[in-house]
Amino acid sequence: MAERADYAPTGLREIGAWIASIEEGSPAYEAGLEPGMRILTVNGREIPDIIAWRWETDGGWCELEVLDPSDGLVYEAEMFRDEGQDWGIAFTDVLFDGVRTCVNACTFCFMSMLPKDVRASLVLRDDDFRLSFLQGNFVTLTNVSDEDVRRIIECRLEPMNVSLHAISPDVRRKLIGKHADRGVEVLEQLIEAGIEIHAQIVLCPDLNDGEELDRTLSWIESHPEITSTALVPVGYTKHQKRFTHSYVSDRPASRRVVEQVRPYQARARERYGMTRFQLSDEFYLAAGIEVPPAEDYDGYPQFYDGIGMLRSFLDEVSDCIAHRAGDFSAIASDLAERDAEVILIVGEAAYDVMRAFSVPFHSERIKVQAIKNDYFGGDVNVTGLIVECDLLDQLPEDLSNTAVVLPEVMFNSDMLTLDGGSYGHIVEMIAERGGAALLSVTSPPCLLDAMVGGIGSR
Repeated sequence: MAERADYAPTGLREIGAWIASIEEGSPAYEAGLEPGMRILTVNGREIPDIIAWRWETDGGWCELEVLDPSDGLVYEAEMFRDEGQDWGIAFTDVLFDGVRTCVNACTFCFMSMLPKDVRASLVLRDDDFRLSFLQGNFVTLTNVSDEDVRRIIECRLEPMNVSLHAISPDVRRKLIGKHADRGVEVLEQLIEAGIEIHAQIVLCPDLNDGEELDRTLSWIESHPEITSTALVPVGYTKHQKRFTHSYVSDRPASRRVVEQVRPYQARARERYGMTRFQLSDEFYLAAGIEVPPAEDYDGYPQFYDGIGMLRSFLDEVSDCIAHRAGDFSAIASDLAERDAEVILIVGEAAYDVMRAFSVPFHSERIKVQAIKNDYFGGDVNVTGLIVECDLLDQLPEDLSNTAVVLPEVMFNSDMLTLDGGSYGHIVEMIAERGGAALLSVTSPPCLLDAMVGGIGSR
């Protein structure tokens, strides 16, 4: 089971290595550990996070100090395991000492552009190198101590996902703030130690584009330890005054960026057999340029940074057409027999892409509805930032005999949207209008599965 930290929940978290569950029959079970206990030390050492836990418990034996809240006493326990056997412990979080927060004042920080009434957990600005390794979060490295650097290198915590943005000191300070120099200092130490780096550049008009972008890309080009670089356009909301335009609505500017990056991509493919410099899908959509083929994405190392999602989706559509043609026709026939419809919900940016999925049904009963993001405003148009109020305002009032397919990505682990709406309430409101809600991951196979199961069972 993959560990996950979710820093936008409604509940409070307690500091410490709290046990969430114990696998029956496991070494932890045999040692008498139970859910709700807290592990204080391993082999005499405190453990600040899941990384330290894995490091200290790498062998076949370990000694623990465990707090049992039921009686307030601390117990000693020993665990033994066979080679390849798991200890059988799941923790409530991957960070036992709390998340490290950001010390920067980034010009483009999305957290500073949120409405004033959002829940407090949404404005928590994490900048924790451990989450970079564990979950792929991008970090600036500006708050990393010398001891942290030693730990990253000693434990080989790679790849490290680093927000670079620019290389010139004056531009970095303008973008990030007074701690910007520390980030490059640490990055160079990691590169010298051979730590693999995945870099990110949030491209801001008139700040780090143009000549500065060339300087940054050239610097990256000279450091092969940076195996991938994601270029993503700045996003902004109506709740700020710093940005009034971006690449999302500027076709000529987006085309210039695509053309500017191409020589770096070509040289990387020639030298290393991989593209290395990757543009987010938004640039291709805004520029009106076809996305590259799958092989240009180097195995999608930065997929969840919006790099290659469009290409992957389109390829999955083609695969579904080739191997699941029967499902397309069965769903369309079933809808016709029932005189029913399906509405596929997406953000405005994904409308044309989702249309590519709806076309193979050859049915006008499969509709794609793009939700305009009035809650955030600005240039926010992605599916993951759809909120309850916009969704319910824009859905038809009459949803009789209609299945509304909701994207799972618009909800957090508590099944809440960013405006505080809940999945349960949305389901109720859709039902009041005569419809039914289906929840699905936004990928063609999952959408087909949800529609086959959900529509057929109605």
